[in-house]
Amino acid sequence: MPSQLLDGKENAARIKRKLHNHVDSLQKKYGLVPCLAVIRVGENPASKLYVTSKCRQSEEMGMQAKEHHLPENAHREEVIELIHRLNANKNVHGILVQLPLPDHLNPLDICEAIDLEKDVDGLHPYNLGRLAQGNPYITPCTPKGCMMFIKDYYKSLKGLKAVIIGCSNLVGKPLGLLLLNEDCTVTYVHRETKNIEEECVSADILVAAAGSPKLVKKNWVKPGALVIDVGINYLVHPDGTSDVVGDVDFNVVKDIAGAITPVPGGVGPMTVACLLQNTVEVALRQMGLEKEFSKN
Repeated sequence: MPSQLLDGKENAARIKRKLHNHVDSLQKKYGLVPCLAVIRVGENPASKLYVTSKCRQSEEMGMQAKEHHLPENAHREEVIELIHRLNANKNVHGILVQLPLPDHLNPLDICEAIDLEKDVDGLHPYNLGRLAQGNPYITPCTPKGCMMFIKDYYKSLKGLKAVIIGCSNLVGKPLGLLLLNEDCTVTYVHRETKNIEEECVSADILVAAAGSPKLVKKNWVKPGALVIDVGINYLVHPDGTSDVVGDVDFNVVKDIAGAITPVPGGVGPMTVACLLQNTVEVALRQMGLEKEFSKN
């Protein structure tokens, strides 16, 4: 029986419609226009597309968005100085550093320079620490979007087994903490894991975030499991054509999973919608308008 297709575009559109109304209300009531600053270092083509999309969608919500582009060879001090200027700018509410960075820059070091109250990606050590304590200040965007899919599909997560393929600071680790906070039993698997297929096939919730195209095959998936595909991989074929595929071999897994997110059109749109939500949330905090949270 074909699995349920979890449409990220449709879910993101619903979130953004509500958010647009909220932003319009905030501007009329308080004169507040949330502002997102996005820092892009280098000429990574995918990063350029992502940043353009984030800024465009922010503006569509009635928010402000400003891209700050630095050259590929920008020194650490140059990037940190820019972040400090944005930290001090009261008209900038959220700051995001587009990853990946050039190899000579340490993303942990760079992200730690962001004012924790403007950290819309939730990657500051303080914010990740709060998440580990079960009391998140800002929830990282991609894990937040994944959790929306998961909680829509399962009425209760208590006692369910979740297996996460990949343990990055950006997705795998924070998502595992969010699932743990919902009383899931969480297992991480990675390139050094022995018998990885056996671990994966035991999962009620299987999340693929490894950055490896079509890694997850049919025999990795428990019948009826929820499969969340975070991977975005660009495949170039011998004839010069290209495809975007996930970490899951979608065409074979969709026949055994209970529900599955597609690539593209699954987690990606939800990540951007959650970024916009987080930007409004940090703006409200900075303005002392926490009472408006429930409308976000």
